[in-house]
Amino acid sequence: MTDNAPNTSRSSGGGNAGLAFIVGGLLVVVAVIAWFVFAGGGLNPAKKEIDVDVNLPKVEAPKLPDAPSPQAN
Repeated sequence: MTDNAPNTSRSSGGGNAGLAFIVGGLLVVVAVIAWFVFAGGGLNPAKKEIDVDVNLPKVEAPKLPDAPSPQAN
């Protein structure tokens, strides 16, 4: 006769080891990206001193012609 009892000699959960490595790797990648975004990645850019001096010539409105003198009738 055949025995219908389940086979208990196999260990369960072995197929999820690959998935655990993938999820762990993704977590590490996300943590590294977050560190670069929020902490600047430990890179301290050199501070630049910007000194701009703008000298423009004085602009004046053009001289208008004199108004015509009123003529007496």
